[in-house]
Amino acid sequence: MIRWLMPFALLATPLAAQAPVKQVPAFTLPPSNQLSAAARQVLTRMDAATAPDTIKGDVAKQRAFYGKWNDDRLAEMRRRFRTTVRHGMIGDVGVDIVEPADGVASGNTARVLINVHGGAFMWGAGSGALVEAIPIAATMRIRVVTVDYRLAPEHRYPAASEDVTAVYRDLLKRYRPENIGIYGCSAGGIITAQATAWIGKQGLPRPGAVGTFCGTGAAYSGDSPYLAPALAGNAPPAIPALPATLPVSYMDGVPARDPLAYPLSSDVQVRAMPPTLLLAGGRDFAVSALTLAHRRLAAAGVASELHLFDGLPHAFFMWPDMPESEEAYATIARFFDQHLGRRPH
Repeated sequence: MIRWLMPFALLATPLAAQAPVKQVPAFTLPPSNQLSAAARQVLTRMDAATAPDTIKGDVAKQRAFYGKWNDDRLAEMRRRFRTTVRHGMIGDVGVDIVEPADGVASGNTARVLINVHGGAFMWGAGSGALVEAIPIAATMRIRVVTVDYRLAPEHRYPAASEDVTAVYRDLLKRYRPENIGIYGCSAGGIITAQATAWIGKQGLPRPGAVGTFCGTGAAYSGDSPYLAPALAGNAPPAIPALPATLPVSYMDGVPARDPLAYPLSSDVQVRAMPPTLLLAGGRDFAVSALTLAHRRLAAAGVASELHLFDGLPHAFFMWPDMPESEEAYATIARFFDQHLGRRPH
């Protein structure tokens, strides 16, 4: 149960001069009654594993903390799923290739998924990527290639888009574009949308389907960036309006009007998107951006789905020990199975 300790100002719209500011009184928020018993237990573990405030702004300490955090999640994944992992290079970019231990399903031998890991653009390679790849490889019985893209703050946009595109370009030698899917969570979800636009800009055929989870190719927007911190028991951002760009060093200096950097804010790029799956916990700070992206995709006639899991936070399916995570893996597998082609090259 979460106690909101103080009221705070919440803008109903970025146009503060034209819309009322709401004063939200403190109240006690119970866990969602939609949660499974296992999810309630996992939420307690999530709270205990929250990063300390002392590492904020220190990239080295953040990488160390989240490296251990991802190692712990990876151990949980390996207890639940049997896969094989081999490291290699594709398109001169480091990758991990994950396959189900019992082999790729016969219907998936001509298909492949590319995973773009999360981690605030600054960490997540290695164990973090495997946490995202292993459950999907095992659930769908498909080969998943994770991309060890260049990270911030050492690198800036469009480094990750270039690296994902290099891997994709090389895979096109062995797979039809309609048989390749790309997905990622958090920063990886943003990069997935950015890379899809970048791929098109390079004159390459776009992938058969994509999944952008817990983050989109657009700036944060709406109510959820204010509500999600409070729902986690933290103070919401004390800002009068959300910025038009993503507040991360990776995107420094990139204008909001750049359609390749913010493709789900661009009408042209939205119309060009392949079938798109959007997925998050209901208490994720990216929920509002996801719902807006889904509305834009639907209005443009793009085959898209939005799945929100009530009462769960950002990147909840990194924790495999609850039925909600299993449902998320099954949803991802079903979506790609429905939208990817099957013909051999």
